[in-house]
Amino acid sequence: MTTRRHALLAAASLPAVASAAKPEGWPAPDEINRRISEVTATEIAFAARMAHRDAAGFRRFLAPDTIFVNGRNPLHGPDAVMEKWQRFFEGPQAPFAWAPDLVVVLPSGDLAQSSGPVTDPDGKVVARFQSVWRRKPAGGWEIVFDQGSDVCR
Repeated sequence: MTTRRHALLAAASLPAVASAAKPEGWPAPDEINRRISEVTATEIAFAARMAHRDAAGFRRFLAPDTIFVNGRNPLHGPDAVMEKWQRFFEGPQAPFAWAPDLVVVLPSGDLAQSSGPVTDPDGKVVARFQSVWRRKPAGGWEIVFDQGSDVCR
């Protein structure tokens, strides 16, 4: 009976032990928090390019292999994204704005997701965005996936 109890106790504690272990070279929790702050600032700077009507600056955030999900027609690569998004940079005022309200970073510290509301010029929430960011080897972040979805009415 004691052996069985010990085996059950050992089995029950395995998830806690497994979650406490992290592969060698992975960032510490403080570093993950720093990277969350980096991605938050990067997303805000990315959105600011739209607000400042800076298409070239916007493009610099796009990874060479970026994919923007545009309904059922994904846009592959910066050229396709900019061709479709150029119209959003026309005129004196941006047609929409966004800001992250949630940012998470994988324990490896190399991939992150940001999400938040998209608002029209009057501040009304019209959609929600999801962006996936990849940490570049030299530091900094580039967007690899982006998708917006309408809000439920």
